[in-house]
Amino acid sequence: MASSGSRGGGSNGYESGSDHDGGLQKPLLPNSGSWYRMGMGSRQSSLTAGTSSMAALRESHVSAFLCTLIVALGPIQFGFTGGFSSPTQDAIIRDLNLSISEFSVFGSLSNVGAMVGAIASGQMAEYVGRKGSLMIAAIPNIIGWIAISFAKDSSFLYMGRLLEGFGVGIISYVVPVYIAEISPQNMRGALGSVNQLSVTIGILLAYLLGMFVPWRLLAVIGMLPCTVLIPGLFFIPESPRWLAKMNLMDDCETSLQVLRGFETDITAEFNDIKRAVTSANKRTTIRFQELNQKKYRTPLILGIGLLVLQQLSGINGILFYAGSIFKAAGITNSNLATCALGAIQVLATGVTTMLLDRAGRRILLIISAAGMTLSLLAVAIVFYVKDNLSHDSDMYYILSMVSLVALVAYVVAFSFGMGAIPWIIMSEILPVNIKSLAGSFATLANWLTAFAITMTANLLLSWSAGGTFISYMIVSAFTLVFVVLWVPETKGRTLEEIQWSFR
Repeated sequence: MASSGSRGGGSNGYESGSDHDGGLQKPLLPNSGSWYRMGMGSRQSSLTAGTSSMAALRESHVSAFLCTLIVALGPIQFGFTGGFSSPTQDAIIRDLNLSISEFSVFGSLSNVGAMVGAIASGQMAEYVGRKGSLMIAAIPNIIGWIAISFAKDSSFLYMGRLLEGFGVGIISYVVPVYIAEISPQNMRGALGSVNQLSVTIGILLAYLLGMFVPWRLLAVIGMLPCTVLIPGLFFIPESPRWLAKMNLMDDCETSLQVLRGFETDITAEFNDIKRAVTSANKRTTIRFQELNQKKYRTPLILGIGLLVLQQLSGINGILFYAGSIFKAAGITNSNLATCALGAIQVLATGVTTMLLDRAGRRILLIISAAGMTLSLLAVAIVFYVKDNLSHDSDMYYILSMVSLVALVAYVVAFSFGMGAIPWIIMSEILPVNIKSLAGSFATLANWLTAFAITMTANLLLSWSAGGTFISYMIVSAFTLVFVVLWVPETKGRTLEEIQWSFR
């Protein structure tokens, strides 16, 4: 490991006016795990004279990859929570004698809890660390699933759903930020997209298991991701950038060395982090008027804008309406069709994961937004034409199949870019001294928009299906223009380079 003496201790490089005192502020969870303490010697001894530099590079990134896999249990929980209500609706309504409106409240309460979690997420991640925040998020998730599994009436059902939502709101902000802060710059896109990939896997698991497992047992299974996440958090390092901001420079150096491998020279990256955090901490508070400065205004507009446009494009409303489109196309087993759609989301997001650090963020967002626009236009035209046809005609059936294909194309296009990349860009571009507040606001804006789209989708579709898809298409077209004109490429740049580019 690089000598800590050459770096300086906890106070070097900081202004006396820093808003954090390294002597007082400590991570909620310890910043060390036995796996990397023991790994120091074994990693060094594993390198032989014949080991190529590329092999050493791959080895040095294993720990960041493993950290990503552990925290990805949080987004799997996120997806499982979102997918739980779809396959369990009939059984829960029957067993607990609920009305459709009562079950609709159950479904929407996770969004309400997530908004509260989003408000708390930024400050929580700031004061107890990224790992500590995930620990806090995991506990109400587990309690929520227990409450649902033992529910005898709507009260326990509602309480459990609110607790799950609260945890999910924290997870949705903290996980992409943690992954961005630990990842090497040439792997940040791929590792960052694991967040959205895990969400789609969680949704698919809920759909699949819900076809075969009673809803109470499905709720018990829902506890597993967070139950495994809690002990896993003790074996991964804290974010080095958060540790630096907390003035814990020795811990920051140790964390960074673990993440990059014990054979890697971290001097340049460590100094970049130290310089960026020192600059950010020169000013203890940011006044609201100062957010209008270009260095804050531009990343705020981009981060919040992409997350709002992600939801305004109607993904939740369209997935809600997917079952009806499947039935119109003559597919009788809507549960199986929904599972197939979930599998398509996983595959498309997996392709994005492989391409992000090769193709870049911008081109994938452009392809995604263009594909969504064309797909929604096709669905809208089909619905306008179908209104003038007999339900028994061959053309009506053909158009129903076209709408089905267009719907699948829309989901693929969304998963290809707009599903994962807005969260990645938000975690990359927000300056360190406003990240907690701005990140919370961006996450809250995303959840508020998702809630609004979900609540209005049924009303809009009953008003005019074609008009609804046209409105979603207009948003997707604006997203395309927004990306082309304003979203920068962040591939292959350090977080510090990205944030300095807005000055």
